[in-house]
Amino acid sequence: MIPQDFVDQLLSRVDIVDVVDRYVPLKKGGQNYLACCPFHKEKSPSFTVSPSKQFYHCFGCGAHGSAIGFVMEYQGLGFVDAVKLLAEGIGMQVPDSRAHANPEASRAARERKLSLEQMMQMAAGYYKQQLKSAPNAISYLKGRGLSGEVAGRFGLGFAPDGWQNLETVFPDYQDDKLVDTGLVIVNEEKGQRYDRFRDRVMFPIRNQRGAIIGFGGRVMGKGEPKYLNSPETPLFEKGRELYGLYEARQAIRDKNRVLVVEGYMDVVALAQFGVAYAVATLGTATTGEHARKLMRHADQVYFCFDGDKAGQKAAWRALENSLPQLQDGKALNFLFLPQEHDPDSYIREFGAEAFEKVLEEQSLPLSVYFTRELCREVNLTTPEGKADLIRQAAPLLAQIAAPALGFIIKKRLAELAGVDVDEFDMLTTGQRKSERKGKREHRLPEVSHRPPQSSMVTRLIKWLLLNPGWAGDVRLPDSMALSDELACFAMLAECVQGHDQPPNTAQLMESLRGTPYEGLVDSVLQQAMQDPDEFADPSEEDRQQFQDGTAKLLKMLHQTQVERLKQKDRNEGLTPEEVRLLGELLRDLLAPNA
Repeated sequence: MIPQDFVDQLLSRVDIVDVVDRYVPLKKGGQNYLACCPFHKEKSPSFTVSPSKQFYHCFGCGAHGSAIGFVMEYQGLGFVDAVKLLAEGIGMQVPDSRAHANPEASRAARERKLSLEQMMQMAAGYYKQQLKSAPNAISYLKGRGLSGEVAGRFGLGFAPDGWQNLETVFPDYQDDKLVDTGLVIVNEEKGQRYDRFRDRVMFPIRNQRGAIIGFGGRVMGKGEPKYLNSPETPLFEKGRELYGLYEARQAIRDKNRVLVVEGYMDVVALAQFGVAYAVATLGTATTGEHARKLMRHADQVYFCFDGDKAGQKAAWRALENSLPQLQDGKALNFLFLPQEHDPDSYIREFGAEAFEKVLEEQSLPLSVYFTRELCREVNLTTPEGKADLIRQAAPLLAQIAAPALGFIIKKRLAELAGVDVDEFDMLTTGQRKSERKGKREHRLPEVSHRPPQSSMVTRLIKWLLLNPGWAGDVRLPDSMALSDELACFAMLAECVQGHDQPPNTAQLMESLRGTPYEGLVDSVLQQAMQDPDEFADPSEEDRQQFQDGTAKLLKMLHQTQVERLKQKDRNEGLTPEEVRLLGELLRDLLAPNA
C-alpha cells in the first residue's frame, strides 16, 4: 500500500501539463491547455487540462482525473504501477512496506532488476544487428510479407546458430544475471553454459513501459518447439504479459478494440497489413490477468483462434478465465477461422478489409458462445438434458462479475431449460426467492427529520473539490453522525483542513481513491465538468454562494438535531450533556445572524 502522504507529495511535484504533453501534444487555450482527446476520436479539441487544479477532463467522452489517473488510463496501468512510473520520472522513490524492514535489500533488488533490463536491451541490440547480416532470416521475413519498417517497429532480430554467441556481447559470460534473464542456460551435470536462443528469428517482448523483459524465438524451417519463449524470470511472467501490447497501444485507443491472437508472427503480420491493434499471449492460455488488462485498454476485446480442437479448447479456457473479470459495458467476442488458416495466412490471402469484415460479422459475442457451448453436448428435448444444462451452468454463472450481462445469460439459459429465472436461481444456488408475507405496513414517524437537500450538498461537494482552499468556510456539527453526501462533504473538508497548504483538486481526488466516497466524488465531477466554465477560476460571487450554502447547511443540521433531541426528550428524557447541547443549538438558531 502506497502511503497517502507520498501520493500527495508526488502530485505536488509533477505537473499534469508536462505529464499529458509527453503523450498528447497540448496547446494553450486561455487559462488551460487543450488537445484532441486520446481516449476517443474527435476532430475538434475537447480535452482540457487545468494547471491550477492539476486535473484533466474531456467534454466529449467524460474522461477525467489526476496525472495518476491519466497515466493509468493512457498506459493501461494499475494504480501502483502508474505511481511508480510517475515517481521514477522525477527521481522519487516509492516507499514499500518491505523497504522499511530491510531498505538495503530493497535497493539491491531494484538495482538488480535494472541491471537485468539493461542486459535484455543489450541482447536485443545484438540480435537486431545480426539480422542485417543473416540472408536466410531476411528471406524468411520477406517471404512472410514483412517490410523492414514493421520489422524495425517491433525490433525483430536474429539469434545466430552457435552455442555461446552472447559471449561477444557481455564481458562476463559467467555472470549469474545472464541466467536470471533466461538468455543463458546452465548444464548442471557438465557445468557448462550456452545461449538459450540459437538459429531463430527473435521477437523482443516489452512491458507497458517499453522495457524488454523477454524474447520469443521462432524457427525458420522445421524444428521443435516452433516458438521458444523466455522462461519465467524476475522480469517476465507469462500469465501477466501480452506480446505487442506496447506497440499496439495507440491503435487500440483509436479503434477502442483489441484483438488477441496466438502467435507473434500473427501480431506482426496483422500490423503489416494495417490491423495494428493485435496482441498475443505468450505460450500460455489466456489468464484472468490478461483479460483484466485487455479490458482496461479497450471496450471491445476479440479473441481469434483456429477452428480445430486445440483452438476450441483455448477459446473456452479464455472464456472461463475471463468470467470473473467481466464488466458491463465491455464486450468479449470469439472468432474461429477456417481450419486451414491462421490470422497471418488469412490476411495475406484475403487482405485487411476482408479480415476485419469477418472479425465484425462472424465473431460470436461471449454470451452467444457461452450458451452455444453449454448446449452443444446436452439434449434439450429431454428433462435430463435440461437438468444437465443447469448443472453445468451453475458454477460458471457464479463467476460472472458483470451483473447485467450475467442476468441476461441466466435468463436465456432459463428459457432453454424451460424454467423461469427465479426457478433457475433456486436450482443453481439452492436459495429460494424470499416471499412477501402479508401487506407491508408503512407508518409515518411522529416527527419528520427532513435531511438537507441532496442537490445542495452535492453542489457544495463540487465547489469544494474544485476549490479546496474554501474548506476554511466549512463548519459542521461534531455532535451529529453524518452519512452519504454529508459524510463525504465532511471528509473532504477535514482532509483539506489537515494540510498546512490546501491540496489541489487532483490531490483531493486521489485521497478518496479506494474509499466508499470515490464513486460519489467521481459522479459529482463528471456532472460538474459538463460546463466548461467550471474549469475557469471562481468569482467572488461563487465564493459567496459557497459560504451561504455552508451556513444554510449548518442551520439545517442544527434544526435536525433540535428536532431529534426534542423527540427524545418527549419519549425518554435527555442526559445532562444532551440538555446542554439542546440549549446551545437553540441559542445558535435564535441568534440574529443564524
